[in-house]
Amino acid sequence: MTEVQDTEVPGGAVAAGPPPILPAATAEALAETALTRAGLTPDDARDVARALTDTSLRGIDTHGLRLLPQYLDELAAGIATARPDIRTVRDTGAAVMLDAGGALGVVAGLAAARIAAERARTHGVAAVGVRNSNHFGAASVYSRRLARAGLVGIVTTSAASRVAPFSGTEPLFGTNPLSFAAAVEDDEFALDMATSQVCFGEIKERRKHAEPLDAGWATDTEGRPATDPAQAYALSPLGGYKGQGLAMVATLLGAVLTGSPADWELEHIGSSTPGRSRGIGHLVVCLDPAAFAGSAPFASGLKNLLDTTRGAPSGADAAQAVQVPGDPQRRIAAERSEKGIPLDPHTARAFAALAAEQGTGRPGVTP
Repeated sequence: MTEVQDTEVPGGAVAAGPPPILPAATAEALAETALTRAGLTPDDARDVARALTDTSLRGIDTHGLRLLPQYLDELAAGIATARPDIRTVRDTGAAVMLDAGGALGVVAGLAAARIAAERARTHGVAAVGVRNSNHFGAASVYSRRLARAGLVGIVTTSAASRVAPFSGTEPLFGTNPLSFAAAVEDDEFALDMATSQVCFGEIKERRKHAEPLDAGWATDTEGRPATDPAQAYALSPLGGYKGQGLAMVATLLGAVLTGSPADWELEHIGSSTPGRSRGIGHLVVCLDPAAFAGSAPFASGLKNLLDTTRGAPSGADAAQAVQVPGDPQRRIAAERSEKGIPLDPHTARAFAALAAEQGTGRPGVTP
């Protein structure tokens, strides 16, 4: 039996109290089976399920298990292709351009990461562009995979427009994430950031629960700051014009460089045209430290960077010690590995339905 408890009350309302909890192994198994039934190869189903589960384990809930129902819908609607023909369009050795054939973005992103790692070992540096893909989840899935192989990963993607330019009113850019990762022994630097103040998934969650937005997250139709989630029309760029510049970098690398549609030409996940790939572009860049200062000096320098930063004195009113990118996610992952992954009610119901379909019992919501 799959252990999940139900927090719903008669009439379909959600009971107040702690969120549903699902063990990571259970979540991954349910997702893998569902993706296999949707037509993915066993290897791809395992990879996508693992990527989504790991993302939720790390506390990035908007890009983790919550996406599985949407990905299954896109497979059913023919927006994403279950068994795509991912082909090489151009190959100059260190630079490779792929056509993903409408693959799930996670499948395409992992294919690009594998090629980037292989080529970086040969050339010292590699860049793999991807076109004709779909939403690929958290960019750190790919940068961290490269980091765990002893390499440096740099990843970005195009995304449908949600963010107004600084001083603008109309959404023009996607949340356009940038991720950088490197690892040493059992430690890592893992930056994964949107170029907006917050991702749109957080706005949707606040709307569901009628919770106000933090100041500076979004603007209304007139470009004025909006804290009422119902009035949020566009996301705000991170750090004003600087965030706009970073968003444009992601569009330049993820869309323009790969020959993919611009952010404002993309359809949003959940409202795409059936039977047609969303045409998203990604870029995966990989550096091999051995080709630069050398693997050992790089590892020593990275450890020094991480340790020195964490050891910096914190302010008198600081709530916590100084951290480096990836520290909060590592802490959350350790806790959730032990206690399970909390699910929002919609995702909990989706996994309960998957368990029922698979005949493994009804996963519920564990208070």
